[in-house]
Amino acid sequence: MLAVPATLEAWLTYIEAQHSRPIDLGLDRVGRVLSALGLGSPMRVITVGGTNGKGSTCAMLEAILHAAGYRVGLYTSPHLLRYNERVRINLTEASDDALCGAFAAVEAARGEVPLTYFEYATLAAWQLFSGSNLDVAILEVGLGGRLDAVNAIEPDCSIVTGVAMDHMDYLGDTREAIGFEKAGIFRSGKPAVCGDPEPPSSLVAHAMRIGADLRIQGRDYGFTGDKNQWSFVGKDSRRNSLAYPALRGANQLLNASTVLAALECLAEVLPVPMQAVRQGLMTVELPARFQILPGKPAVVLDVAHNPQAAAVLAENLMNMGFFPETWAVCGMLADKDIAGSLVYLAPRVDHWLLCQLPGPRAASPDVLEKALRDAGSSATFEHFETPELAFASARSRAGDGDRIVAFGSFLTVAGAMRANAARR
Repeated sequence: MLAVPATLEAWLTYIEAQHSRPIDLGLDRVGRVLSALGLGSPMRVITVGGTNGKGSTCAMLEAILHAAGYRVGLYTSPHLLRYNERVRINLTEASDDALCGAFAAVEAARGEVPLTYFEYATLAAWQLFSGSNLDVAILEVGLGGRLDAVNAIEPDCSIVTGVAMDHMDYLGDTREAIGFEKAGIFRSGKPAVCGDPEPPSSLVAHAMRIGADLRIQGRDYGFTGDKNQWSFVGKDSRRNSLAYPALRGANQLLNASTVLAALECLAEVLPVPMQAVRQGLMTVELPARFQILPGKPAVVLDVAHNPQAAAVLAENLMNMGFFPETWAVCGMLADKDIAGSLVYLAPRVDHWLLCQLPGPRAASPDVLEKALRDAGSSATFEHFETPELAFASARSRAGDGDRIVAFGSFLTVAGAMRANAARR
């Protein structure tokens, strides 16, 4: 490199161009650079993979552990509005200067090794965490698990939230194949927590083969509850009379109980008192996971982009109660299961505002409309060049008693968030 990028934006442009492919799974490159960085730290590591629920699980872990007084690092992806969202230390996003310094360290260590954007990002986050005197780092897997860059870092506990059909071009076209890839983050003799009550046999077999301490939702831990409170029932302990998580959605108790199962596994090295569990669950925040914005009309933001997540979103919308009309702002990527996702939302929407997303992977509004018509939708359809334009149109036309839902991709929700902020 002839000149060091001077800004975070310049660094992001630079790292995006350093590999011929945006996704190139494998641990060799990132492992070589990780070794060259020579980083050592006594922090505990929790690695979180799975098809859906990773973000919510990571956010609850972060909130509870921070409430317990630990210094916590969190690495997630992708971001919505700012790259800085991906790296947090003690609930605070990393600064531009800190990220630039971390990228410079990775660049100096990599030599001639070509790294993908995500590999740079993962190594830069680990560089920052290793120099921040953390007690624990929470690392979210980007894609799959076995060959994901995050898996080059050794975990003390691994979580697979669930296994569903997504990224089939990279992970395989069956749950068994995908489950094996996700189980690749498990380690011999280490806790492995699975939040899927019906995990693929490939995941269970791999955990048994390597000797991981596997705990499965519904078999080794679970939850009970009523309208007012819930209780975690673990393999070795119970936590009773808990408030429901601040994150909305019918699936959040699955995520919350999986979080508590992981913390149960780590109780000897990261003890967490009940008050910290309660505080963390009550204060946890995560944008765009069935996020309902204040005001009228009701606005729901959700990054659901595969059939399982779309089914959960449809259920959550049904549980919201009656709205005269529902307006949906939707844009999706062409490599997603578009028909399999939209079939769940087709009956819930009166007006579809279909938008073009940026980049070569985007599906056209025509493709989305065809999938919805094939699913039997009798709604109205309009096409827009951007999510921002689609959301602005929905806001200008929806009545106070109506509902707007923006979903289908992080890019769709980010556009809706920008359009909503521009109204203020």
